[in-house]
Amino acid sequence: MGKRSNQRKNVALFDSDDEGSVSSSSTAMSELTVTPETEELYAGDKGLDQCLDALFEKRGSTREKALSLLIDGFANKLQHQFVENKCITLLNQCHNSIKRGSSKEINLASRVIGMLAITVGYEDTAAHEVLEESIVPFSQALKSGSDSLKISSILDCLAVITFVGGSDTEATERSMQIIWQFVNPKLGSNVVASKPNTTILTAAISAWTFLLTTMDGCNLNSKTWQESISYLSNLLDKDDRMLRIAAGEALAVIFEVGNLEKILDEAKGSSDSSMREKVIHLQGLKGKILNQVRNLSAEAGGKGLAKKDLNSQKNLFREILEFLEDGYGPETTIKIGADVLSIATWSQLIQVNFLKRFLGGGFVKHMQENIFLQDVFDFTPKKKNIANSDLYLSGTEKRMFKSPNSALNKARTQSLNKKRMMSQGRNTGHYSVSAGDEDV
Repeated sequence: MGKRSNQRKNVALFDSDDEGSVSSSSTAMSELTVTPETEELYAGDKGLDQCLDALFEKRGSTREKALSLLIDGFANKLQHQFVENKCITLLNQCHNSIKRGSSKEINLASRVIGMLAITVGYEDTAAHEVLEESIVPFSQALKSGSDSLKISSILDCLAVITFVGGSDTEATERSMQIIWQFVNPKLGSNVVASKPNTTILTAAISAWTFLLTTMDGCNLNSKTWQESISYLSNLLDKDDRMLRIAAGEALAVIFEVGNLEKILDEAKGSSDSSMREKVIHLQGLKGKILNQVRNLSAEAGGKGLAKKDLNSQKNLFREILEFLEDGYGPETTIKIGADVLSIATWSQLIQVNFLKRFLGGGFVKHMQENIFLQDVFDFTPKKKNIANSDLYLSGTEKRMFKSPNSALNKARTQSLNKKRMMSQGRNTGHYSVSAGDEDV
């Protein structure tokens, strides 16, 4: 009774707030902001424990506020100690929110699960468990209803937890197949039978492309490539500009990861008539896409109503055109605090942009302090940034994560060993689902 009474006292904190103070999102990957009033709540595990307690409440608005505060907490500090103690409990309560909550609550719960996976990214077993435990509730939620925010949020989260916790090729392909059913629904699929709207379609393509960046295209069959290229090419003619941009990015990654030029060269020397037909078909598709990309890179307007996106579209397709014609990647840099992250491939660009949207205001903090993301992007922040991170660690956390024998430092060693094993695996025909290697 005493524990429950204390829990109610904690929850009263959420019930007393008015709805205007809720930090919510109108899109699947909007950025939640922190106020001075909420910052104190998640400054330590006590505030996060209060949020976790509130997720057991029946009132949906109480759970939504708690989830919003949890998102703020995960975005502004790496909550290693809280996650170590409460990972499964938090995950289960988020799954309950996805099963019974409103679209807004599902959106928030999906964000929490994704940020939970990113936080435990240094621990392969925990991240894999987050993924495996989420497949069933996610699949069930995707079968029921067609709300755009709900579906898009779950697809975004599925992509993130697969990116972090996908321990083998099959795990990544499973998630990609689930997502692809919202791109090109087929009879007998386990998703909503109705054709997805543009918002869901765009989100699904972005999530699918994000996971594609972790794959080795040489191990995917040519039929899969042809079907996806043909379908995405047709989407370039649609009226919605954001949909065209998502399809264009997907095609750029396909041509980069799939190494289609190598496939064409090998097929040209084959005496197999079916191979020659495949070459002709692929060459025709590439020629069609080149013309589409060239037209979109110079579009004067008129297609689609969102004129504000016209410049973004033109710039993107100019880069894609240069890549398809001359092989030049989208070389750019992104400022992260006092540091600069260099981008040289489409895969890297897609990964950074997707994670920036998902983490929102927490992207810089995680890039500066999250070992998993630093490993993914081969990013080492300046020493002063690493030193400043000590200010955010308790004494226990410093022992856990700064000691040479800490789980974090052991995980770094395991990660480096894993990289070497994956590198050897690629030389023997296997490939990684992690985005942390140089070939991504």
